[in-house]
Parts: sequence; C-alpha cells; structure tokens
Amino acid sequence: MRKLLKSLGPGLLFAGAAIGVSHLVQSTRAGADFGFGLLWALLLINLVKYPSFQFGTRYAAATGKSLLDGYLGLGKWVLVAYFILSLLTMFTIQTAVTIVTAGLAVALFGIGNVAIWSVVITLICAGILAIGKFKILDHLIKVIIITLTISTVVAVIFAYINYTDVYQISETKGLSFKQVLPTDALGVAFLIAFMGWMPAPLDISVWQSLWTKEKAKTQKITVKNALLDFNIGYVGTVIIGLGFVTLGALVMYGSGETFSSSGSVFAGQLIGMYTASLGDWATVIIGIAAFTTMFSTTITTLDASPRAMEKTAVLLKLPTVLQSYSIWILVLAIGTGGILFFLINEMGTLVQIATVLSFLTAPLYALGNMLLFSDKNIPKEAHLSTSMKVYAWVSIFALVLFSAYYISTLF
Repeated sequence: MRKLLKSLGPGLLFAGAAIGVSHLVQSTRAGADFGFGLLWALLLINLVKYPSFQFGTRYAAATGKSLLDGYLGLGKWVLVAYFILSLLTMFTIQTAVTIVTAGLAVALFGIGNVAIWSVVITLICAGILAIGKFKILDHLIKVIIITLTISTVVAVIFAYINYTDVYQISETKGLSFKQVLPTDALGVAFLIAFMGWMPAPLDISVWQSLWTKEKAKTQKITVKNALLDFNIGYVGTVIIGLGFVTLGALVMYGSGETFSSSGSVFAGQLIGMYTASLGDWATVIIGIAAFTTMFSTTITTLDASPRAMEKTAVLLKLPTVLQSYSIWILVLAIGTGGILFFLINEMGTLVQIATVLSFLTAPLYALGNMLLFSDKNIPKEAHLSTSMKVYAWVSIFALVLFSAYYISTLF
C-alpha cells in the first residue's frame, strides 16, 4: 500500500481538480431534482471524455513532454489560442471554486464571512504552493482524496439507512432508477451544464500532462504505471460523482426545496438540508466531505493554471516576467480577488461565458490530443490500439454533437 501510494500522484491531482463544482454542486442538484434519473448522463459523459483525458497522461509519460509542447508542434496558433482561452476562463473558474469553498467554511466553522474566508483560503493555498510547490501538493492531495472518499462513503451509507427507515423506495417519494431526458428549458439548461463540467472541462488534460511530467522529475514513470495512476483517479471521480447524486436523491429529492444560485448560500443550504434530514451529526461528516471536495479543487486549480501559463509563455517566448510560476500564482490570486470584490454581481455571466467556451472548445481539445498520436516519434509502448482509436473518434464525434446541441439551445 505504501508503495502504491508513493507511485500515485498526477491521477489523484486530476481527481482533486475534477471533483469540485461538477460533483458537489451539479451532481447533488441532479440527485435533488431528478432522483437517479440522470445517472445515464453522468456515466455517458465520463465515458465520452475518458480518451481525451487519458491521452494527456499517455503523451507525457511516453515523450517526457506536455501536451503544450505537442500543441506547439501542431502549429503556433494552437498554443496562442490556448493561451487566450485560458486567460478568459482561469480567473472565473478560480473565483467560482473559491467562493463555494469559502461558503462551506462559513457553514462548517460558523465564523467569518465568504469574503474573508475567500482571501484566507487563497492565501493558504498560495502559501502551500509557494513553499512546497509540486512535492507538497503531491503529498497533500493523497490525504485530501482519502478523507474525501471516506467521508462521502460514510455519508451515503447513513443517508441510505435513514432513507430506508423512513420511506419506501419508489413509493412515498416516487424515487426510482427510471432514466429521464429533460425537455423543459430549465431542465435542458441544467443537463447541458451538468454534462459540460462533468467530470471537468477537457483543458484539464493539459494540466494532467504537466503534473505527469513534474512527477517524472523525482520518480521514474512508465506509460503502464502512469495510466494505472490516471485510471485510479478517473474511476474515483466517477464513484464520488455517483456518491453525490445518491446523496442528493436520498436526502433532497421530493423535498420541494430549491437551491440558491449563490455559492455561499448554496453551501449553507447543502449542509442544512443534510442536517435536517439525517441529524446534527451529519454536519461534521457532510461538512468535511464538501469542504475537502472544494479545497482540493481550489488548490489544484491554483497550481495548474499558473503551471500551464508558465509553460505556454516559455514556449511562445513571451517576456521573461511571464515565464514564472510564482508570478502567475500572484496574477491569478489578484485576479480572483478583483472579481470577488468588484465583479461579484457579474459572476453568473462570467460562469456562463466559461461554460460556453468549455463546450465549444471540448471537441477541439479532443481532436488535438488525438492528432498528437499520429507522430511517428511516439514510443511504441504508447501507440494507440485500433479499439482505442475507434473509441477516441467516436468520443470526438459525440462531443461535436453535444456542442452542436448546446449551440442550438442558445437560439
């Protein structure tokens, strides 16, 4: 077990980054609003996105390079486009996850407010990364993911026990495993957002390649071991997603309650509903599960975005000041604070823009990641099998259809 934990790292960092708003917020809402009716959507989108995420790990482990190096090989304009898209979304994403984390801290500890906690959490994360950088993040994420998994599983078990004691499945609350396809405007909009951010936007494949490359500096990595690490992290994101859907379905489905669109208010509602349904003891269990979920996302995104921007700046030969990981952490922290204190009323619009960009660029990231494996210099052990190639092309086609459907809903 010690040997296995030591070998893990980038895969758990992927899980830490992915298990956030998409799981805690969207998956819980899916369960609360539709019961188990959207399990098909959660499983389908994870299957569709798997090849594109996996290629980030496979490419880095095989070549010793990140996807950003590969994008430069496809054309400088590809890397420039990535740089611009990241600038348009990184501040919004960081602010969104920080606000939810801060709201959970307020609900869990009962002191302070969202603004103060947002600053404190950002400073703590930035301090951890500035002092220990990847090494401490690599160790910390293992503790966080283990805590998150245990607390989530415990919460699901007690929620199920409580549910079966009070209700009869499929009778009193009408809860069943019948799958549904929303047709009303609000339902369709939610489904799009749910699938778009589950388990994460595809640009995280770039982060995965950078983490894999960083891990290789201190430990020998083979393609086989890297893929095992990634698969453990990826399966973990699916299991935790199912856990939060189950919690939402067992605790909130049919309650008549509606969630606030405010991250801070939502955090209080989330813990409050679990406490009301399961008892006061649930405050600690749910609070720990929710807070570790969002804290892991906050610290991993605060590490990954600056890491990616630093590498992109180096490859594009931008001014030296932009070729610094520390500078980008500072820029991201300041930008997050700026949105928090001056543009908080525009948060909904900013998140919508980030969602649109994630949808429209998903097929492009998937295609780009696939094309990198047409390089004849890719080591033999990393070559894609025929079945994986077919799987990847089907996934790309599915992402194109999802994007086209999303665009149609806008009009």
